Amino acid sequence: MFTLEEKAGNIINAEIKLPDQKLGGVEKVSYGLGNLSANLLITTANSFIVFFYTEIAGIAAATVGTLLLIARIFDGVTDLGMGMIVDKTKSKYGKARPWLLWMAIPYILAMVLLFTSPEFSQTGKSIYAFITYILAIGIIYTMISVPYNSMLVTLSQDQIQRGQLSISRAAFGLIGGMLVGVITLPAVSFLGGGKNGWMFIAIIYGIVGALSYLIVFKNTKERVDVETPEKKDTVPIKHSVKALVKNKYWLLTLSIIILSFVGAGLSGIAVYYAKYILGDPNLMAVLTVVGILPTIIMMFFMDFLFKKFGKRNLAMIGGVVSIIGALIIWIDPESISMVSIGSFIRGLGGAPLGVAAFVMLADSVEYGEWKTGIRTEGLALSAGTFGEKVGTGIGGMVLGALMGLAGYVGGQAEQTVSALTSIKLLFIHVPIILSILSIILLYFYKLDKKYPTIIKELNERKI
Repeated sequence: MFTLEEKAGNIINAEIKLPDQKLGGVEKVSYGLGNLSANLLITTANSFIVFFYTEIAGIAAATVGTLLLIARIFDGVTDLGMGMIVDKTKSKYGKARPWLLWMAIPYILAMVLLFTSPEFSQTGKSIYAFITYILAIGIIYTMISVPYNSMLVTLSQDQIQRGQLSISRAAFGLIGGMLVGVITLPAVSFLGGGKNGWMFIAIIYGIVGALSYLIVFKNTKERVDVETPEKKDTVPIKHSVKALVKNKYWLLTLSIIILSFVGAGLSGIAVYYAKYILGDPNLMAVLTVVGILPTIIMMFFMDFLFKKFGKRNLAMIGGVVSIIGALIIWIDPESISMVSIGSFIRGLGGAPLGVAAFVMLADSVEYGEWKTGIRTEGLALSAGTFGEKVGTGIGGMVLGALMGLAGYVGGQAEQTVSALTSIKLLFIHVPIILSILSIILLYFYKLDKKYPTIIKELNERKI
């Protein structure tokens, strides 16, 4: 399926002598905690915000879908702006790391605003939801997540170290996502249910997330020399943007990340699938565990598999495995056993891309510097959250629009046949389409085998 040359394109760069950028275990683990924090906010939003808006706040599903799409596209623009700010930041703590300190407390505010619904009119609720979503996700979350993602570039230039950082990042993110899926609904019920229950769980998640970001700040260090012969502070923004859009691997990886997060935006369908297709909303916890646990297990083997097959090749194989898992669910979509087996296999398939995508994005920074002489790690890595928000926005819009068109009405014990069909389509069929598109894009990613030579030439330029 893959050529020997492509198999050689993995994350090993042993022949290239880099400056000492080795990271200790504490630093790698601490870095991963940042993604646990991110998932306490973004996975809770992806998994439950549509449910919260339709079932708790009482906003129509179609309205929610439109609201999320507009909000997240706006969020994407703020991500790029924050990337430019990170590139210009100078402090004794570095350029990206200090933002974790500055934004830890506002992170708590973001959680609380997102899951609070005052007693307004229908229009008032929609306006409040839109404004607070923009503030929480588009501004506060952006101001902490873009710098955090940028640290993957500034902590080390070594591909093996980056791969291990990304594995830690993905593993803790998955743990956070699994915790959110398993305990959120029971915790909300335990804390009183309804609006108060959601507000209290938001406060708890916010405090835990803020403390985790502070641990990342304390235990990490930016050590990569980010200055190039063309000093960054003398490069106009328009030149940085122009250089970025000439970076074909950045554009390709951005497209892959957007597709990946369209799937994440659709993850909110799981609570509806558990409630209306499987007949028990508490099965949401089962769906979460069987979907995420295999991905966590895969993290223990990812470093070895990346070295053996390469990031791109392994991600393509994972896409095929994800499709197989979805097809198993399709066989008997109302059987919890069949759905669990299919979801487990789908989770195994999703692991490689979940780790590889951000390493691919980080590697594109060096490619861009090599090609144009301009290094824009903050702006380039902002594509991670840009893709995340635009992708989840599209996913949320598709979810709300399709359910709305199919006649779904929130709060009803039973739904129409067309509404139930739309839930199945969103849970099974749309993810298959997304996997196929990702495999096609990954086929054109050829940077793995070029990266060692690029790093060697970049280092020679600085001598």
